[in-house]
Amino acid sequence: MYCNQCEQTSRGVACVTSGVCGKKPEVSALQDILLYSLKGLSLATLAAKQKSVQINPQNDHFLIEALFSTLTNVNFDAERFQNYIGHTIELTNDLIERSGLSDISFININPQSDISDLIAQGENLGALVDQQQPEDIRSLQETLIYALKGVAAYAYHAYILGQKDQQIYDFAYEVLAEINNADKDLNDWLGLVLKCGEINILAMQLLDEANTSAYGHPVPTSVPLGHIKGKAILVSGHDLHDLHGLLKATEGTGINIYTHGEMLPAHGYPELKKYPHFYGHYGTAWQNQRKEFVQFPGPIFMTTNCLQEPVDSYKASIFTTGPVGWPGVTHLGYDEYEPLIAKALEIEGFTDNTEAGSVMVGFARNAVLSVADQIISAVKAGDIKHFLLVGGCDGARSGRNYFTEIVEQSPQDTVIMTLGCGKYRFFDQQLGSIGEIPRLLDVGQCNDAYSAVQIALALADAFECGVNDLPLSLVLSWYEQKAVAVLLSLLYLGIKDIRLGPTLPAFISPGVLNVLVENFSIKPITTAQQDLAVIMA
Repeated sequence: MYCNQCEQTSRGVACVTSGVCGKKPEVSALQDILLYSLKGLSLATLAAKQKSVQINPQNDHFLIEALFSTLTNVNFDAERFQNYIGHTIELTNDLIERSGLSDISFININPQSDISDLIAQGENLGALVDQQQPEDIRSLQETLIYALKGVAAYAYHAYILGQKDQQIYDFAYEVLAEINNADKDLNDWLGLVLKCGEINILAMQLLDEANTSAYGHPVPTSVPLGHIKGKAILVSGHDLHDLHGLLKATEGTGINIYTHGEMLPAHGYPELKKYPHFYGHYGTAWQNQRKEFVQFPGPIFMTTNCLQEPVDSYKASIFTTGPVGWPGVTHLGYDEYEPLIAKALEIEGFTDNTEAGSVMVGFARNAVLSVADQIISAVKAGDIKHFLLVGGCDGARSGRNYFTEIVEQSPQDTVIMTLGCGKYRFFDQQLGSIGEIPRLLDVGQCNDAYSAVQIALALADAFECGVNDLPLSLVLSWYEQKAVAVLLSLLYLGIKDIRLGPTLPAFISPGVLNVLVENFSIKPITTAQQDLAVIMA
């Protein structure tokens, strides 16, 4: 295998024997085949559209779900990938037949073959990006593929809630169809990379509309970190639709619902927080789940990415849904909750009440901009000197203490906005307030990056300046492909001086890095003390 799509890739280069995330070589091979198959589907779709053949909208949703399934820590189940591949080829052949096309397939894959044979086919194919391409072009192609996976994740969540935009799907088809095009030069690929950033803004906007239309705009909310006596279910991942469905399904059952990881911001949504059995938050970031899930006295519901290999002690009590999967773990269908509820009623639950403090969530764009006048006044009065956006993914690799340190060492006249699971490095710290404005503002999930962008743009408008002229600095931690998509969105918006860590992506070549440094002043993090000295100068 060869996989370099996440920050923790082996030796900072690539995983070549087994994934640091837990991905096995056979799953990696099947994911490679799936990407090749999706390229074939994209070629057939574009050819069919030229002939005005009707495309089933379900094809679009399948495309983004299949892409999402290859994102880091989402799906590790070989049989599920075999099914994805088979369905992709079925859809492709249908389009070829209905369009009267000659066979446009550029690879010969037999999805009906034994899974071991299918894996062998994938091993022979290797990665979709041609490794014989010049280094800088290959780097941009890989960046584009990985960012597209992030776009697919956002588009998937939006689609589930009824929000979609054909531009997103058309762009995905275009990228997959063109990814091996040897006629494109470096500028062409750089243009597509920035276009991906633009498309991701659209996807994030759709998701924001989907979440706020369904569940209301988040409001500042105190979330308990302890627990109460009774049966319990823990919900992890990112998907608010799955959480809402479970809350409705568990009304009157005596089961309390807790969030884990990136689900913490869900407590701020009015249509979710109204459920009295939606109690509190348990645990921290995704990489700690193997020790935290062991101690939880109830089943765990994994709604989207950030799944790790389950420990035997809770493997029978963990349930996946949507694109998520692990071999041997029970997978629930769309809006299927009965087996999960039955398991919760079997398990003892918490036997006491425990207080462990609380944290504040719900500082999304509407909440922050509702006090914009206070913020502007505090800036003009000199009470707020700087804004720090410290957001992104958490992970296990050393060096991430930097993000704790930069928050702890920031001056008292600094407001810190955060989003993503990177906040678990400091989310429960008591940083105080500046007037009535808390110094620590939790904007939400990584899925809520659109909120952070809108806050920045609104502040720039209020001060009649560009975003780069604001007393605002972005310090981003990255791990997986959604973070890559968000970074491209920031670059598309022309935002400069972003600090990125704990390491730079392995798929970014020195030549491409030079382009990013020269045009966008991207900087690798150094130390908290050194970076703060520059930021606050």
